[in-house]
Amino acid sequence: MANRLASETSPYLLQHAENPVDWYPWGDEALARARSEDKPMLVSIGYSACHWCHVMEHESFENAEIAAVMNDRFVNIKVDREERPDLDSLYMTAVHALTGHGGWPLNVFLTPDGTPFYGGTYFPPDDRMGMPGFPKVLEAVSSAFTERREEVEESAGQIRDLLRRATGAMPKADDLTPEILGEAVEQLARSFDARNGGFGGAPKFPQPATVEFLLRQGHRTGGQRETIMAQRTLDRMASGGIYDHLGGGFHRYAVDAVWLVPHFEKMLYDNAQLASVYLAGYQAFGEERYRRTAEETLDFVAREMTGEGGGFYATLDADTEGHEGLFYTWTTEEIDEALGEDDARIAKAWFNVEPGGNFEGRTVLATPRTAADVADRLGIGEDELKEALERIRHALLEVRETRERPGRDEKVITGWNGLMLKAFANGSRILDRPDFRRLGERNAAFVLKNLQRKKRFLRSWKDGDARIGGFLEDYAFFIDGLLALYQATLNERWLREAMRLTELMVEEFGDPDGPGFFDTAVSHETPVARPRDLHDGATPSGNAVAADVLLRLGAMTGNEAWSERGSELLRTMARTMREHPLAAGRYLSATDFYLGPVKEVALSGALKSDELQALLDAVYDRFEPNVVLGYVDAEQPELTEQLPFLQERPPRNGRATAYVCEHFACLPPVHEPEELLRQLAEGTGVAWRDF
Repeated sequence: MANRLASETSPYLLQHAENPVDWYPWGDEALARARSEDKPMLVSIGYSACHWCHVMEHESFENAEIAAVMNDRFVNIKVDREERPDLDSLYMTAVHALTGHGGWPLNVFLTPDGTPFYGGTYFPPDDRMGMPGFPKVLEAVSSAFTERREEVEESAGQIRDLLRRATGAMPKADDLTPEILGEAVEQLARSFDARNGGFGGAPKFPQPATVEFLLRQGHRTGGQRETIMAQRTLDRMASGGIYDHLGGGFHRYAVDAVWLVPHFEKMLYDNAQLASVYLAGYQAFGEERYRRTAEETLDFVAREMTGEGGGFYATLDADTEGHEGLFYTWTTEEIDEALGEDDARIAKAWFNVEPGGNFEGRTVLATPRTAADVADRLGIGEDELKEALERIRHALLEVRETRERPGRDEKVITGWNGLMLKAFANGSRILDRPDFRRLGERNAAFVLKNLQRKKRFLRSWKDGDARIGGFLEDYAFFIDGLLALYQATLNERWLREAMRLTELMVEEFGDPDGPGFFDTAVSHETPVARPRDLHDGATPSGNAVAADVLLRLGAMTGNEAWSERGSELLRTMARTMREHPLAAGRYLSATDFYLGPVKEVALSGALKSDELQALLDAVYDRFEPNVVLGYVDAEQPELTEQLPFLQERPPRNGRATAYVCEHFACLPPVHEPEELLRQLAEGTGVAWRDF
C-alpha cells in the first residue's frame, strides 16, 4: 500500500512511496503531528541518483520490522535534497557538528519543534563495519527522547545555538587586493596533485570553480604555475574514467586519486560547470581536446538530459539492474563480441582494457596514453588510429544503447538550469553551434514560463507541476545564465529579465543588516535558523554568484548600489579566499572581475548582419573573462538609457561598429574583428581601480 509520498512529483520521494514506512513529505502536516503527539522526527534526506540512499532503502526502509519501529516511535519525513537545499544545508551542518562528517543519505533526528539532536549518514540494518545497526540506533534515540528528555533538550539547544551562530553574522571584512589572488594560488599549490591533477587525494572531486580561477589568474599574471595546475587538471579529468568516453559528459567524482573509477551518477550541475570550464580552457589555450570535451558534454546534455519543452533534467542514476556503473563498464569479452578482432585490439589498447578489469571485474574506460604512444604500440599510423577510434566509439555506443539505461530524475531545477544555460550560451559562440543558442533560448523561455509564480521563481518543475519557493541559488544562477545568453544573442529580453530578477533577489534574500544574502526568501519558512551557506561546494555558493552578477550588472548599468553590495560581500570573504580557496573559487573569480580591468564592449549596427555577428564572434575568440558586452538597439532606446556604456555609440560609416572602453577611457571605434581582438588584448592601459 502506498504511503503519503505517492502524491509527490520528486522521483526520489516516489522511490519510497511503496515503503512500509509511514513517510511524510516535509510540510505542516508532519510538523503538526510531531508537536501534537510530542514525538521526535526522523528526517531522511537524499537524492534519486544516490547509491547509498538506494542501499539503505532496500536494507532498512523496505524492511517491515524496521519500518514498524520507525512508525511507532517517530514521525518520519523524506526530503529530496535537490528540492530542499535549505533543509539539507541546515541539517548537514548539524550532523557535521555532531559526528565530524556528513554525506547522503543524511538521517537526522529532531525534537518536535524541528531542532536536531542526533544524526548520521548511512546506517546498516545490523551491526557491521564498526557501525551500529539502524534498529539499535532507533531504539537508543527513542529511549533517550522519552527517558532522558532534559539531556536531549539540552543537546538540541546547543545545536540550535550553533546553527544560529553559523548562519548569522558575516565574517569580518577586509580589503580586496591582488595579493588575495596570489595567496589563494599559494594555498592551492600546497594541495595540488602534480602527477594526477586536481586537489587532495581520494576521493577526488572536480573543482571547476577553482580551475576557472586559475585560468583567470594565469591570464592576469602570465604565471606558469597557475597554467600548469589548470591544464594538468583538465587533461587528467578528460582522460580519466570520470569522463564518459563513449557518450560524453562527466560522472560525479572519482573514488580514487587518479580520476579512474567514478561514482557513476551524472549530475546536471557538474556537467554544466565542467562544460563551461573546458570552454574557457579552449579559449585560453586553443587545445582541440578541450573543445572536444566541452562539445561532447553539451551534446550529451542536449541528447539525454533535455526535455521536450526545453528544461534540463537533474540527474542520471549511478545504478542499473542493482549494480553501480553496469551501464558504463565493459569486459574484454564484451568488447571482442562488439568489435571483432582487429578493432577490439585497438580499443583495448586505447581504453586501457585488461582481463580482470579495474572495477569489480569490469573495466571503466579511460584514455591514459597519447594517440602517438598507442599508435606506436599497435604499429599503425595516427590517422589510422583516429579513423578506427571513430568506428569503435560508434560500435560500442550502439551496443551500450541496448543495455538497461540508468534511471533519470526529470525534475527541472531552476538554479541548475541557470548553470547549464550559461554553458550552452557561451558554447554557442565559442564552438560556433547555433543549435546550442536555440537550446539556450528555449530553456530560458521554458523556465521563465513554467518556474515562476507571481513573477517569483519556484525551485523545481516536473510533469507540469512547479512547487517550492525559489532559493538564493535559483535566482543567482539563473541571472548568471541570462547574462550569458544576452551576451551571446544580444536579445534585450534576457537582460531585462536579469535586471528584474536581480532587484527581486536583493529584496527577497538580502540581509538587512549587512551585504550578504540568506539562502531563503523573507517569506520562506525558517526551521531553527535562516540558512546561509557561504562556501562553494559541488555548486558555487549562492552568495558568491550573487556577488558576481551584482558586480557585472553594476558595471553595465552604473547601479552603484549593486556594485557596492557585491564588493562588500567579497570583502567579508577575503580571509576565506586567502586561507580556503577550494571553498571560494567563485568568490575569487568575482574578485578578479572587481580588480579588473573590466573591458566594456558596445556593438552597434544591424544585429543580424554578418558584419556585426563577426564582431560578436570575435569577443569569444580568446579567453577574456572580464568583458561586459552590450548592443546598441535603435529600436530599444530606453534600454540604452539604462546602460551608460552603450550611450553615444552609433554605427560609423554605415557599418557595424565595436567600441572598447575601460572605465571612462575608450579606444577608437573599429569595424574589423581583427582590430577588435587587438584592442581586447592590449586594452587602454588604464587600470580599472585607478579611479
